[in-house]
Amino acid sequence: MISKPKSLSQLGFYSTFEEQLNRSHPLYILANQINWNVFEEAFAKLYSEEGRPGKPIRLMVSLIILKHIRNISDESVVEQWAENAYYQYFSGEKMFAAGEPCEASELVHFRHRIGTEGIELIFKESIRINGKDAREQEATTDTTVQEKNITYPTDNKLHRKIIKKCIAIADEEDIVLRQSYKRVLKKLLMDQRFRNHPKNKGRARKADKKVKTIAGRLVRELERKLPSNVYQNTLVLFKKVLAQKKSDTEKIYSLHEPHVACISKGKEHKKYEFGSKVSVITTKNSGVIIGAINIEKNVHDRKTLQPSIEQQQRLTGIILKNNFVDRGYRGVKEVLGTKIIIPDSPVRRRTNYEKQKLRKGFKRRAAIEPKIGHLKQDHRLSRNFYKGIKGDNNNIMLAAAAMNFKRMMNKWKQNPLLFLFHFFQTIYYFIKTNYFQLFGSLKLELVFKG
Repeated sequence: MISKPKSLSQLGFYSTFEEQLNRSHPLYILANQINWNVFEEAFAKLYSEEGRPGKPIRLMVSLIILKHIRNISDESVVEQWAENAYYQYFSGEKMFAAGEPCEASELVHFRHRIGTEGIELIFKESIRINGKDAREQEATTDTTVQEKNITYPTDNKLHRKIIKKCIAIADEEDIVLRQSYKRVLKKLLMDQRFRNHPKNKGRARKADKKVKTIAGRLVRELERKLPSNVYQNTLVLFKKVLAQKKSDTEKIYSLHEPHVACISKGKEHKKYEFGSKVSVITTKNSGVIIGAINIEKNVHDRKTLQPSIEQQQRLTGIILKNNFVDRGYRGVKEVLGTKIIIPDSPVRRRTNYEKQKLRKGFKRRAAIEPKIGHLKQDHRLSRNFYKGIKGDNNNIMLAAAAMNFKRMMNKWKQNPLLFLFHFFQTIYYFIKTNYFQLFGSLKLELVFKG
């Protein structure tokens, strides 16, 4: 159920909350630049007319945006909101409010409520904020990996987790197991230590096999004693983990995130990354992110162009002329009307002008690499804490949206002359929203006198 609007008849005796803040602060300007009505209209139909009133839509959207702009968790953004006046103004408050706006878990429920389409709407608004910079005809594209929040996977870790989960299921369903293996597992853990020492390799290998055998015993025992419709998907997952071998494809690397893929991008310091591949499109000169999409499977880079350009055209309504990419995209010349330009060997028939233009284009293509670095370090793309494939889709778009918003905030901070423009724009916005209160009584008086 949507909450009722607050009464704004009397907010304070002397001044409003808006007048007490610095009008040149980037968050103050951004609050007046975002079209919040877009979210109100799109998300209002997702609420029921019955039940407990929910939190205001603008509040929840603003908290999600602030979380990724400031690179903090759900818990931290809720705590900081209670201490920061600009956070509160950004979320639509008219007076400073004491206390936290909501529980941190409510942000999780709101993200589930609006889904991937709602997150994409936030991303689309971040592109609109950047104005003409986001409407360039040329762009650059690259892929990277957003790592999932899992530990480095090993077979022994997975087998031990299966044993723990089997024992937990047995306790929950009141099943008496033949053996708990607590003492045996403790001894095997000691045998697995220092496995790289020549004297301990054989003992550690035997302990690994024994742990796997125990995990298989417990899974089979639960399969016999549990009803046919209880925990079947979980047991199938356990059996698949126990059956997989070193050379298998589409292996399972995590029990709570079974869709995670092992991706190698040729990095010297990090040979393998465990997560999902994402494709990022930025405008060539200004660097606005106009496309950011998660690719569910570990496919070749050239196969990521079709979905990423589809998303870019859906969000911006622009068909790009040229898209500069690296040699990892070889084999594609054109996608959905966009020409794909890849570095190749020199051609004699090209003029000096064409060669110089291509050289400049590929130099600008390299600028997407630090953009991806900032997405990872500053906007929560380095480790994805959201659950499941939906979480992968949401995380990349929220990180890209936060970077677009942050780009404009930095622009407003560096150019003091923009303050005057936004000051007069705020006055216009205030007159527009309070037109009847300011001039309505005067009009009525003139009508009666006439």
